[in-house]
Amino acid sequence: MRKSLFSLMLSAALLCGTAVTVQAQQQGIAMPAASPISTVTQKVGLGEVTVTYSRPSVKGRSVFGGDIVPHGKLWRTGANASTKIKFSEDVTIQGNKIPAGEYALYTIPNQNEWTIVIHKNTKHWGDGGQAYKQEEDQARFTVKPQTNPRAVESFTINFANLKPNAADLEIMWDKTIASFTIESDVDSKVMAQIQERVVNGKDVPAGLYASAATYYYDNDKDMKQALEWIKKANANEPKFWYLHTQAKIQAKMKDYKGAVKTAEQSMAMAKKENNDDYVRMNEKAIAEWKKMK
Repeated sequence: MRKSLFSLMLSAALLCGTAVTVQAQQQGIAMPAASPISTVTQKVGLGEVTVTYSRPSVKGRSVFGGDIVPHGKLWRTGANASTKIKFSEDVTIQGNKIPAGEYALYTIPNQNEWTIVIHKNTKHWGDGGQAYKQEEDQARFTVKPQTNPRAVESFTINFANLKPNAADLEIMWDKTIASFTIESDVDSKVMAQIQERVVNGKDVPAGLYASAATYYYDNDKDMKQALEWIKKANANEPKFWYLHTQAKIQAKMKDYKGAVKTAEQSMAMAKKENNDDYVRMNEKAIAEWKKMK
């Protein structure tokens, strides 16, 4: 009886072990992906741009016009599924208005010119083959590729040359870079906020007055209005960074004597607060403006 029971238990264990082995074989072996997925997100203007793509590697092959990406043919701009680009708000690319939403990013590389395609159908695998329809393009435009002095092994998409209202999207692989500029309508949105919260606002806090004045200064708008707002920001409890902004506005209005006086106030406060950065900025500005008086 004991021997039979032992045999039954041994058989059950062997069967269980065999089932685990078969299951492991069916599930495969975990290994790094040949073209791993990557997502990069960048704040552009007041919105965000997100790109999701797969990243193949050169692995000793010739890339554009060679083994991997032939010239003159639609390319998924990466590997596996088509590359996706998502805009959280409306943008402009090369004069093309692109509504907020998600798109497929295709390219047609050539030696001296690339065609960039923003495509509305995001369901295609790869370039879509015969299912691809050009009438579903949101926009097509061309850019000039450049030679990258530093070879890029893994296909890379990133953002560069960031500005308050724009950024360049760079497509890089091997020794080639192709890029285009994404622009966002920031000014109208900021001005609408200033109108609502500062011009028409009640009990406006100092910080909002300072922000509005700074925006006017940075974008060369009405300096008289900017000066009025920054003085309101400094009226009750002046801050050394607000005073520094006021000094810059005064200097832009060519009131160099007033700018120096305000900058000296800012520097004295910055010294008390042990803020060496503002001390240095004020010292440099004062030296320049004293020459202009």
